[in-house]
This record gives sequence, C-alpha cells and structure tokens, in this order.
Amino acid sequence: MAPYTIVYFPTRGRCEAMRMLLADQGQSWKEEVVTKETWLQGPLKASCLFGQLPKLQDGDLTLYQSNAILRHLGRSFGLYGKDQREAALVDMVNDGVADLRNLCSHLIHHDCEEDKARYMRDLPEHLKPFETLLAQNQGGQAFIVGNQISFADYNLLDLLLNHQVLTPGCLDSFPLLSAYVARLSARPKLKAFLASPEHVNRPVFGSRKT
Repeated sequence: MAPYTIVYFPTRGRCEAMRMLLADQGQSWKEEVVTKETWLQGPLKASCLFGQLPKLQDGDLTLYQSNAILRHLGRSFGLYGKDQREAALVDMVNDGVADLRNLCSHLIHHDCEEDKARYMRDLPEHLKPFETLLAQNQGGQAFIVGNQISFADYNLLDLLLNHQVLTPGCLDSFPLLSAYVARLSARPKLKAFLASPEHVNRPVFGSRKT
C-alpha cells in the first residue's frame, strides 16, 4: 500500500505542491478524489477537523491544512533547511507564498473584472520579493533558501506555474524566477510528474477550466 493518502477535489489547488514534493522525493501515494456532489452531501465535510480539505493520511497520522501538511513532509524528508536559520527563512518564504496564493484564489473564485485588473497590475510587486530572495542566495542559481531544495520551493514553483497558466508572460521581467522555474521543472522525477496525465489534466482551480 502507498504510505500516503491525499483526499482532495479533482484539481491542483492546494494539493499540487505536496504532490510535486512526493513525486520528486520518489514517494508513492493514493488519491481519494472528492467530487463536488459528495462534498455537498455534507457528511465528509462534517468529518473534517476544520470543515475543509485537503486531508493527508500518513499511517495513523491524519493532517489537515495544506501548509501544515507541507511542513510535516518537509520535516519527514529533510526539506526544511540545514539549520534553524534556514528553517526560519523557509517558513518565511512559505508564508509569503501562502499570502499570494490566497490573493490569487480570491481572484479566481470571485469573478470581478476590477479585482482582476488590480491583481494583474500589482502582481510584479508581489513577485519581486521572491526574485530578491533568489538574488541574495548564490546569485539566483540555487534554491529559494540555501543549497538544497525545501518544501517552500515546491510551493513556490507550483504558484509560479499556476500564474504562467493564468497570466502568460508574468515572469518575463523576472529573469531569476524564470530560470528558477525552468531549473526546478527539469529535475527528472519532477519533470516526469509535470508531464504526467494526472498533473496535466487537473485544472488549476476547480471553479475554472484553467
């Protein structure tokens, strides 16, 4: 049996970063796909600790909250920096990714043209901190923190790939982020996952075709 089970909707959403992490680390997992109809019936939602998904089952450990799951996987596979200083920076990056993901999710789920225009206008300012962090770490030729991949890298990569779908060209003015996406996406196991039908056929968000 696969050591991990992911319970989530048939989208990339808040689960793709953890899938990317597991794939890149050579791990297998089971998917329990929850349809909108099943979710609206109520019992599954009521059984979830915070009334929401994703849910990760790791043996007898049940976890909710996507960032808590990523941190757990980060600790499990040594993807949390080499020391406390790097761990603090990894947490900082991941919180920054979470903030931008929340803004983007609101945009997707609330169809307001004014909000879309404002988001697109402000997107470079939201991406700039990540470009700055890359520049400060080995001239942007490594990972977002230190010289080894962390769980925050998978979360950031997923967010950037999603933005390239939603607004192509958004990284054109960020050469380090563009190279970072290409470099991480070329990691053999991650490249295979990103090319797999499971990833390609999942929409970025459930409420849109993208």
